[in-house]
Amino acid sequence: MNLSEHLSKEILAQYGVPIPSGRLATTPDEAEARCREIECTKYVVKAQIGAGGRGLVGGIKFAATPSAVRSEAAKLLGKRLVTGQTGAAGEMVKSVWIEEAIDIAHSFYLSFTFDQHSGLPVMLMSAKGGVEFEQAARMDPDVVRQLPLTLGGDLDEDALRKMLGGLGVSGNAPDALVALAKGAARAFRDNDATLVEINPLAVRADGSAIAVDAKIALDGNALFRHPEFETFAEDDNLPEQERIARENDINFVKLTGNIGVVVNGAGLGLATNDMIIDGGGSPANFMDIRTTTTSLQIAKGAAMLLQDPGVGVVLVNVHGGGMTACDTVAEGFALAYARATRKPPVVVRMAGQNAEWALSILKNRRLPFEDFEDMGGAIARAVEIARKGGA
Repeated sequence: MNLSEHLSKEILAQYGVPIPSGRLATTPDEAEARCREIECTKYVVKAQIGAGGRGLVGGIKFAATPSAVRSEAAKLLGKRLVTGQTGAAGEMVKSVWIEEAIDIAHSFYLSFTFDQHSGLPVMLMSAKGGVEFEQAARMDPDVVRQLPLTLGGDLDEDALRKMLGGLGVSGNAPDALVALAKGAARAFRDNDATLVEINPLAVRADGSAIAVDAKIALDGNALFRHPEFETFAEDDNLPEQERIARENDINFVKLTGNIGVVVNGAGLGLATNDMIIDGGGSPANFMDIRTTTTSLQIAKGAAMLLQDPGVGVVLVNVHGGGMTACDTVAEGFALAYARATRKPPVVVRMAGQNAEWALSILKNRRLPFEDFEDMGGAIARAVEIARKGGA
């Protein structure tokens, strides 16, 4: 779950990370009124969306007066921003964050995430922060330094100071950056985050450090440990399909392919998508039907795939076991198909608990589908149908 900037900063501030004074607004009039509560000589008006890259597409504006703040807010509110991280649909701007503009002597990049190879928490830092950081990192990966965290998620302060020295940081700045980084590391650990990113992390002329922009991604599977984030989840600017999936106890990520995938289990979902790609196809989604998901919830998840105009074929690949039996998935999918106005071809592979009964359900409901006993055959057929345009 990606948090917008103001929510990310709200969390970081609780851990002692300095942030600029700011206010949230949902209308141009409110933006003008709220900015008068900030004591500064220049303002920044920022579109609040979950994805990054908004600065490159006009999502961040500077304003010298409250009336100018109102004008810039009016241009952003209700606008759909399309960035490198949103996909073609973009994200709607429902609110703006107004804060004091910071005079930056030097910009850094700082983030905490998990190393994809070791699975352990790691700190990433670069002396080239700001909107051009991603391009700079792609052109020269060496601009990013790594510092592993301890198993408990803590920073090695001596190693961090050595890193800062290697980046040419001197004067009062090392103390300020160490304090800020330690606070951000605690926020990452305590809140079950998958990402805490501060970019730019600004050092001012006096050596003080401040988080000019921030982004936090929370692990949705850990939200049961954080009831305080329930309101954040309600406000999360999710795409419609992912919102429907989350409301129905399904883990779902929209992808760019044309093969809709209905799968129970994250491991099976990943394996299915890998096999689709190896077979020359392209999955339209990642899906993980959780063990507690009901047939009615499965129906709602399947329905959004059937109605997706980009889906040329649906592959139902289920291995019954534990709390999710094959017939539960079959009941849900049959219900969705019966109600759907759009009915792409369906390929089914059922194995494990109640597999035969599940296939009987689909046949008795007169659902047209092709049945395969093994994953390889089902996936190859789905790829073939998708290649022919869903025919």
